[in-house]
Amino acid sequence: MELKLATVEKKVLEELVNLAQSRDLRGEKGNWKEFLNVYDENVGSLKDPSRRSHDDLVQFLSTFKKKEDLQVLKCHANHLLIEELKQESEDKDTPEQMLVRLTVEHQNYSFDYSFQPYSEDWFVSDVGLKMSKVMKSTQIVALDCEMVLCEDGTEGLVRVGVVDSDLKVILDKFVKPDKPVVDYRTYITGVTAEDIKNTTLSVADIQETLQPFLSEGTILVGHSLNRDLQVLKIDHPKVIDTALVFKYSNERKLRRPSLNNLCKSILGYEVRKDYVPHDCVDDAAAAMKLVLAVIEKRVDTTIKPSKEMLEVEKARLFLHKIPHNVTSEELDQLLSGKFTLDVKPAKTQRGYYCAFVVFNSSEEADQAFENVDGIQMTDSVGLPQKQVTFKRSSGSRASLYVRKMVQDE
Repeated sequence: MELKLATVEKKVLEELVNLAQSRDLRGEKGNWKEFLNVYDENVGSLKDPSRRSHDDLVQFLSTFKKKEDLQVLKCHANHLLIEELKQESEDKDTPEQMLVRLTVEHQNYSFDYSFQPYSEDWFVSDVGLKMSKVMKSTQIVALDCEMVLCEDGTEGLVRVGVVDSDLKVILDKFVKPDKPVVDYRTYITGVTAEDIKNTTLSVADIQETLQPFLSEGTILVGHSLNRDLQVLKIDHPKVIDTALVFKYSNERKLRRPSLNNLCKSILGYEVRKDYVPHDCVDDAAAAMKLVLAVIEKRVDTTIKPSKEMLEVEKARLFLHKIPHNVTSEELDQLLSGKFTLDVKPAKTQRGYYCAFVVFNSSEEADQAFENVDGIQMTDSVGLPQKQVTFKRSSGSRASLYVRKMVQDE
């Protein structure tokens, strides 16, 4: 794998060489200074990349062959692309670019989309190295994934769905996790062991399928898209995340809007019913419809929560800081009443994960919260929560937090 550098703008090449210097990255002819000593005997004061020619910079960067180094360089170029977008005048934005801007300027973007460190099995988009026409492409596709819990506490990809802007399904495949699965979360994913028994597709196969879109500068759309990109092991800078684009008008009382609430508020329908498993194709299409509503109908991205939405939020509890090795079956034993679990993956290997607990009513959620034996406190914005310590099926002890979704009135 090599970088295609001939058409990269000189200012980007300069930044990449500066990065290589700061990290002492070494290509096949050493670091920048060592390369110049061989490449140009009369270096003198021309070690400054800004004083070298476009071809000189290309010649040096072309000496990098290791995938890890290439990933670092492409990642930095993608970062430069995002920074350039932030600095451009909003008046020049297309509707698609405006939504990308809303995503990358959200206060949680840098945390949600920080995927480093990379490993060999990651795919890093090279769009930051492309010419302006490709970087400014307004083509969009939406994706969503279904994930299971693997033995080591990481998320395993089992199904991926992708739709284009015409809502045509361009990918709907089951995927074989590369690690033993301990929880298929069938009640959420709709996927069973039998579904993936005969599949041979891997994450790398899905990356290869998506690569042409990413290299063309296609914008990826999704709801909490960072979780999907994490399990796909894809880093691509051009994203529209509907969980960051849309917000409630009283955001201190409600956190990020759910996909279901957005669909009910903007599209007038529920993307899924309670106690019904997810469908990644339906969820991808729903995210695409939300984006198209803004692009084509100029729908406002600030939503006033209805009484129904508030009631839905009151009927949920949020479990967070759940140790990676705690299974959903153990969570089932922690709370009283009838509910469903909507598990969200850990951001890092062997890290913590979280889950939404959905009850039939706010009264049931309140009662379940009261029944939990734990230390009463509030979170950073004043929402009631409890720190709970419990005995696991293995005999060891674990702790997590149970939080309400709305402030008590």
